[in-house]
Amino acid sequence: MGLMIFGVHLLSKSTGASLSTVFTPESSLIQSSTLDEEPTNLPQLTKEVKENEKEVRITTSLGTIRAKVFPELAPKAVENFLTHGSEGYYNGTVFHRVIPNFMIQAGDPEGDGTGGESIWGEPFETEISNQLFHIRGAIAMAKTNAPVSIGSQFYIVQNPADMSETADPTITPKEIIEAYKNGGYPSLDQNYTVFGQVIEGMDIVDAISKTETDQNNKPLQEITIESIEVINSSY
Repeated sequence: MGLMIFGVHLLSKSTGASLSTVFTPESSLIQSSTLDEEPTNLPQLTKEVKENEKEVRITTSLGTIRAKVFPELAPKAVENFLTHGSEGYYNGTVFHRVIPNFMIQAGDPEGDGTGGESIWGEPFETEISNQLFHIRGAIAMAKTNAPVSIGSQFYIVQNPADMSETADPTITPKEIIEAYKNGGYPSLDQNYTVFGQVIEGMDIVDAISKTETDQNNKPLQEITIESIEVINSSY
């Protein structure tokens, strides 16, 4: 079984995607059921790369995507992603699952959604933060419906449609609800590890999402990751 992203079907009818929620609460390190008080730090809402964040350059065959990742909020996912990136693990891998108005998925050396492992050689668990959400441009780790199943695969949220009315106000700060007007996928919140945010290059993400795909949502023409470079980092 390939690593998938599961969520309530809230996309436009044109996507043809029909997905169902299969999240299991025990897969999370941190659970946040209600928003008792809104977090003061929502790092996805600024393009500034702060001292406690890392900047990443994802070079693809269609162009470059700049992003920042959040080591303090998703430490295992960030360590895994940055180490794989610096060691060239992702070099030459393809975007193997592309669904327009939803997300683009990559990070599998097998190229079909069935492969990839963490830097520890075994799957690791979900990390949930009440400061990170599936707004447009969010970067998150893919997993199966097994409690502990994260390896190397990741996805970037591409959906540009206004999703603000679908965000749950009991777990979503008002600033994030406002951000969802620019796109995203709120039904994935609290279910998957968001660990980064695109700060430049969403036009490249959109271009990847528009590529023609087969019945398994795999692009007919290969779109590859050439490199993932960590900027000003010890990784």
